[in-house]
Amino acid sequence: MGHLPYIDPMFGDFLKTLLQPEPAPLADTDARLALAALLVRVARADGRYDPEEADRIAKVLSTRYGLSPFEASKLRGDAEQLEAEAPDTVRFTRAIKDAVPYEERISVIEGLWSVVLADGERDEHEDALLRLVANLLGIKDQDSAKARQRVAAKS
Repeated sequence: MGHLPYIDPMFGDFLKTLLQPEPAPLADTDARLALAALLVRVARADGRYDPEEADRIAKVLSTRYGLSPFEASKLRGDAEQLEAEAPDTVRFTRAIKDAVPYEERISVIEGLWSVVLADGERDEHEDALLRLVANLLGIKDQDSAKARQRVAAKS
């Protein structure tokens, strides 16, 4: 008998909605959660999830959405759980692309670069995943490169 993974009901409906063939634009709170989960997925790409990366994700969320440290940490915690339950990166990311406006996705790429660069290393797995994610989000290579440069200049 196959064992089905447990999916939290809170995220099950959300994932179902997000993964419909033509998802409707996401409500602001749902978009935040989906994009935060994407930050977590990229941070975990190298097989590690360092405290620096988790802190950076909370800072990105706090800055981006004007959240208190507590609210940002809670959103990150929810995103960590959603990311663990989300389908493969291709389906998950394409669903976000269809449901989130381009400008919002560009700022997410900046956030992703800040997480990737948080530990001071550019891991080839993280780089490869970020290139894939940018492509799947419909972000032009040039815009992704500019986002990386903006983040590197702030570091």
